[in-house]
Amino acid sequence: QVQLVESGGGLVQAGGSLRLTCAASGFTLKNYAISWWREAPGKEREGVSTISARRNTTSYAHSVKGRFTISRDNAENKVYLQMNMLEPEDTAVYYCAAEAGFTTHEEYTPAPNDFAIWGQGTQVTVSP
Repeated sequence: QVQLVESGGGLVQAGGSLRLTCAASGFTLKNYAISWWREAPGKEREGVSTISARRNTTSYAHSVKGRFTISRDNAENKVYLQMNMLEPEDTAVYYCAAEAGFTTHEEYTPAPNDFAIWGQGTQVTVSP
């Protein structure tokens, strides 16, 4: 069964850090582009960061650049999102999504339709 599972969300004070994990089962993540998304109440789903298939090129939304880092561990079949200097505006449900063989570039702006496999999400809450 092809599946993505996010973990690592929680409640943190502004200025704190969290590391989200996206774990894959049923397929090998290293051959996929992985994108982190977030959705806050009343707002559209926003692409936060993407790591390309094959070349591991990374891209970030302007709102998180310099604070968030995406990385992958092929041995563990996981992708991470390290989130530092968190702000209340980062509060949202965070999702990871995967697309086979998708290569992106540093200026890539993700679109939901670019990704076929989605996880169920993990809640991140940042208190003032």
